[in-house]
Amino acid sequence: MSRERIVSGEIISPEEESFILSLRPKKLNEYIGQRKLKEKLRVSVEAARQRGEACEHTLFYGPPGLGKTTLAHIIANEMDSSLVATSGPSLSRTGDLMGILTNLKEGDVLFIDEIHRLSPTIEEFIYPAMEDFKVDFVVD
Repeated sequence: MSRERIVSGEIISPEEESFILSLRPKKLNEYIGQRKLKEKLRVSVEAARQRGEACEHTLFYGPPGLGKTTLAHIIANEMDSSLVATSGPSLSRTGDLMGILTNLKEGDVLFIDEIHRLSPTIEEFIYPAMEDFKVDFVVD
């Protein structure tokens, strides 16, 4: 019995990637399901807009495929800002995170996928960045 492979090592073309991304909802009113979550996000986004500030820190959790990444894109779109995405495992050194943080513009949304896989060192480094928008580092 032969099975068709859905996952492959082939690199998709920029056109295919653009098409795939175009299928993702861009605004909360396009997102289907999770009514309670959408309402809470709508209130958070609207409050941030009225204050003229970025949205508060938000943590999404759940199994793969529920739309956590899509919601991060939606928040960025709703706030008319850019999304910067990375993953917990890719942030192995404080310098990795520092590079991302120093390139963020005011209002940008930073999405860290698999944040539960951050090392304790990175966790301790990111707290003051989130709370005070400052980081401590040593220059040799």
